[in-house]
Amino acid sequence: MTTLAGRTLFITGGSRGIGREIALRAARDGANVAIAAKTAEPHPKLAGTIHTVAEEIEKAGGKALAIQLDVRDDAAVAEAINRTASEFGGLDILVNNASAISLTPTLATPAKRFDLMFGVNVRATFLCSQAAVAHLRKSSNAHILTLSPPLGMKPQWFAGHVAYTMSKYGMSMCTLGMAEEFRGDGIAVNSLWPKTTIATAAVEVHFPEAILRASRHAAIMADAAHAILTSDARKNTGNFYIDEEVLRKAGTKDFAKYAVTPGVPLFQDLFVE
Repeated sequence: MTTLAGRTLFITGGSRGIGREIALRAARDGANVAIAAKTAEPHPKLAGTIHTVAEEIEKAGGKALAIQLDVRDDAAVAEAINRTASEFGGLDILVNNASAISLTPTLATPAKRFDLMFGVNVRATFLCSQAAVAHLRKSSNAHILTLSPPLGMKPQWFAGHVAYTMSKYGMSMCTLGMAEEFRGDGIAVNSLWPKTTIATAAVEVHFPEAILRASRHAAIMADAAHAILTSDARKNTGNFYIDEEVLRKAGTKDFAKYAVTPGVPLFQDLFVE
């Protein structure tokens, strides 16, 4: 399978950034895409809503369903996934993209921020995956793709932001366990992480401008996701992919096109050896 034409995707946190890019890449194939995110009204500082992305999906050649969703609401998650399957006659792909970030040390991480990261990162990944399985079992090529890092248990990845790392590794542990649990159902469960920082709102807000300039566009993650999601689910599960490695294996040679600022040395992302 080299195309996502006619496939149905449910993408969390897809109103901007990487989720939006994955949605638009699928739409160009003619996929059905449910954009499930909190932003339904324009945000003063952040571009994109579920409705603007839905319009972009339709213009790109796909079919869209805009769902306002707080991924921390378990009943709403189940309802949104069931609605997507009902609307498009099934579900083939879940992309766990929604994420909360706070790169704060232990003493500077209040309980509210800790709970947000665990609610949006770990809990939502678990619950979205759980709610999707019944539908994915009926798909001829089912995938769960989670935007989370390889599990490298080294102090350097924890020390400056214990809570954030625990929450992202929690997402990756869902991949590790569910890949094995649902192997017999033919549901592929993989993780994808960028080699470099990606120019998203999170990087713009949480990092210095120099890092934003040394980042890549989200299109590299969308292209890597496309390569994974078009692969044979029964032969490709339990992997922790890095975007550049996926695309090199697929034959991509020109990576300069993804750079925000061509010629500027790229900034390596967290959790990448």
